[in-house]
Amino acid sequence: MDGRLPDPRSVIEGTDWAALEHAYGTAQDTPLRLLQLLDEDPEVQAGALGLLDMSVLHQESLYSATAPAALYVAAVLNDPRTLAGHENYSTWDDRPRPLRAALLEWLGQVADSAAYSETTGEDDGNDPGVTDAVRAVRATIHDAVSLHLLAPDPTVREAALSATTALLQSPKLAGRISGTTQILRRLLAQSTDRRERAATILTIGAWGEDTISWLADPDPAIRACAALSPGCASNAKATRTILRALLDPAAIDSWFLEPTATDPWAGDTLPQITGRLRHALLATAIDRANDFEELLPAALASVPFCSNLTIAEDWGPLLAAAFPSGYDQSAKLTPAQHRYLDALADRDVCWRYTHLVTSWFDDVGLPADRNAIRALLAGPRPHQ
Repeated sequence: MDGRLPDPRSVIEGTDWAALEHAYGTAQDTPLRLLQLLDEDPEVQAGALGLLDMSVLHQESLYSATAPAALYVAAVLNDPRTLAGHENYSTWDDRPRPLRAALLEWLGQVADSAAYSETTGEDDGNDPGVTDAVRAVRATIHDAVSLHLLAPDPTVREAALSATTALLQSPKLAGRISGTTQILRRLLAQSTDRRERAATILTIGAWGEDTISWLADPDPAIRACAALSPGCASNAKATRTILRALLDPAAIDSWFLEPTATDPWAGDTLPQITGRLRHALLATAIDRANDFEELLPAALASVPFCSNLTIAEDWGPLLAAAFPSGYDQSAKLTPAQHRYLDALADRDVCWRYTHLVTSWFDDVGLPADRNAIRALLAGPRPHQ
């Protein structure tokens, strides 16, 4: 490919589909599925995309038919027929949205699969040459996808951002990040949707682009997401922004509807964030704070939200931060250590099924027993 988006019909007619394969054998049926994406009936469109996904991107694997199929999908994104709405463009997502959004999402999944070995260093298991063929058309696909970053429909914009993020994992496309960021800055200046703005800022930050200007945003959720950017790691204002936000964990949880341990389908995670935003902010605060004394107010505020099930996300890492060199039995607890352990000792749900928490206490040299912790706290009080 020379980078120009091909005519869709030329992809159909100029590809020897019989010589290509997908998950179920020869790809002779793929042209029909591709053409059905532009059928006048949304039901036919949805079925075509489902079958296409099952065949040329089966369980996130790539095949020799994947690259030309992805090129065709990229080439028809602007076709008005892709604006047809439907509720079931995929078996795992019943949101009513235009086909265009579902196609963009699918292209992002193709790009993510192509980047797997680049980002993990592991073999992707695809046949020789297949992954390279998809990578060879990523720039062309990016040209098509980026046109929809400012689309009128928010579901299309969301899918375009996700696909763009997947495509720009390619080291060869790194030079496009700056220009794409400029487009997204225009979106941020126009959008009033909190989740969209947060997702966009997190994406820009993950690319290494500057997010400092949003530390002054009137929305605390946007300020916090801007502060998470790796580029703000040494920015004192960003660290203060995160620590201030963590003083009100309930407020953070109210910013976005997110999955929880008790309800994993409650909402959607934000891009670039693994797990809940509150836990990502806490992990960043632990990494950036100068000492545990600086962390203590946030640590104490988090205790009412801790349990034995959350130790890996909150009070376990905070214990490690409180005792960075391990617990020294010959030394008195510091005031900050004493206050934090005292708060944890009062939290009943942290001490259920202690086999879930033992390793964290072992790592810092503390007893994983509530009564033992209380006995330790009953010793000589540290000087304030």
